[in-house]
Amino acid sequence: MSLTHAVKEHKERRKKDNNAVMTMVIKKSKPSPVIHQSRLGTDELFMAIDPDTKQLLCYEERGEHPRGAISLENSLLADNPSISLHNDKQDCYIDICSQEVLSLFTDNFDYQHLRRHFVKGLLVDDIMGYKIFTHEIHSSYAARIDNYRSYDTISKDIIQRWTYPFVPDVRFSANCTTKLEREGMYKAPEIQQSRSAHIGPFTVIGKGTRIGDDSRITHSVIGEGCTIGSNVSIVGSYIWNNVTIEDGCELRHAIVCDGVIIKAAATLEPGVVLSFKVVIGREFVVPAYSKVSLFQQPTAQDSDEELEYADSSSGAIDPSIADAGNKLNGDIVSESSQIQDWSTSQLGPGGAGFIWSACDGGCEEEWRHSVAPIPTDQLAKALLAIEEDSEIVKVSDSALTPSGELEPGSDDDDSDNMDDSNVDTVDFEKEAEATFLRAAQDNIAVDDLILEMNSLRLSYNKSAGDCTGALFYPMMKLALESPHNTAVELQKNVASVVSKWHKLFEVLAKEVDDQIELIMKFEEMCLESTKEFAPIFSQILYLLYEREIIGEEAILRWDDERKDADESDRVFVKQSEKFIQWLREADEEED
Repeated sequence: MSLTHAVKEHKERRKKDNNAVMTMVIKKSKPSPVIHQSRLGTDELFMAIDPDTKQLLCYEERGEHPRGAISLENSLLADNPSISLHNDKQDCYIDICSQEVLSLFTDNFDYQHLRRHFVKGLLVDDIMGYKIFTHEIHSSYAARIDNYRSYDTISKDIIQRWTYPFVPDVRFSANCTTKLEREGMYKAPEIQQSRSAHIGPFTVIGKGTRIGDDSRITHSVIGEGCTIGSNVSIVGSYIWNNVTIEDGCELRHAIVCDGVIIKAAATLEPGVVLSFKVVIGREFVVPAYSKVSLFQQPTAQDSDEELEYADSSSGAIDPSIADAGNKLNGDIVSESSQIQDWSTSQLGPGGAGFIWSACDGGCEEEWRHSVAPIPTDQLAKALLAIEEDSEIVKVSDSALTPSGELEPGSDDDDSDNMDDSNVDTVDFEKEAEATFLRAAQDNIAVDDLILEMNSLRLSYNKSAGDCTGALFYPMMKLALESPHNTAVELQKNVASVVSKWHKLFEVLAKEVDDQIELIMKFEEMCLESTKEFAPIFSQILYLLYEREIIGEEAILRWDDERKDADESDRVFVKQSEKFIQWLREADEEED
């Protein structure tokens, strides 16, 4: 993002008000109602903002209020004529500060954290009168990596070019040029790839990497100078530089640092992180969410001085510690590995390293901040907890008359509500599309996607019919974007995509009305956004019928509703006449 506008806004505000010491950059980011996290793995955030001045009035992370409830001071409501409460904002951790911020940290020597201490301290301080304001960005991209899930999410955004021009194939330095190929594959020069190896979509391969026979790599980033053997499977993982992976290994949603050696037939289960120069023994299975290092885990009696600057809530490490870690790995590891008797390693025959245990029972929560997709059982538990334990805030009926109609002049009949509804619908459709595309790219199971869509539907208060329309468009778009040269090939693409995801629509589009809405959505697409489907509308309609996404009753009712319509609205009914006639005749024969 360009800082120009935010800095200008901050400076102009400072001229009018010397107490405006900080401008915080924020962005809209709908949190998950199931796990109460943003897509970056950070806790749900509650903010109170003055809608007129954009002053920040309250800043609370959900982690501090596990039941999702926050308390507002009476004075906050008394002193401000209007307040907007949000739980759909993402803190970009970009702040434009005046010089007073430095002196405030000097005066308050116990401040350790910019958000938990400084921001909250300023918001409750009535003596100095300092203020924090917000600057919301819309089309720009800004995000902070402070856990493994945000590392994974932002990496995918870069590969999928949401951060253009900061993408792998744009050259900013004298380094080698990476080329973008079809389906989001990026390849640097001097790669040695076996003809039988398969490189899947949204994958980056670094310079000088070698890939053996029948290996499969998809949705992953491979660094420079790596050696990958034969029959290796790598899915959703990040392999850094100079890593050796021998034959028959399997890696799923893992992070592997520089210089690691993974011996033949070893397996990394989802969420594993291997630190620098670790060696995994032959046929060894590293358990899910394990953290492995050449250094032993510090005991409770050890000094915590080196961890002093670590963010205990997010696991983020100060850059100075990261630099020290690199130096340790470069200079001390060789000495450490000579002293240690690795023959008794926990990591199998020939392995080198220690598996660190999660602290304070944190292993149960490892999935929240992992590069691995959220497990189905955890989503199911969270949905069950919502049904059993959530405190749902019901809409007040104070504006209703005994007949159930709105009182004349009540705020609830304001046309603004219509605008909000339209905005919510657009946001819901965008979120549904993004959810589906992520599921397709990460090869997420249909049942898991159904869970996600149900939670999304509940959060926006939408019907199952709204879901089918919002999901049908990205599904058909996926077929359209797959390689094809003729209408017949396009039809085959549709058949392939529908075959994979038909269960999703069977669950969400059970009602006939929902199925009719889906047909009308397809008509709209053929006339406007995806006209390539128009010539084969009837064939695709038959395909949807055959896969039991759309039933006979829905098609016949759609035909009946279109009988008195204008000719321009009957284009696709006419195209499907033979199919509809066949359905009617079959229906009559049954009668």
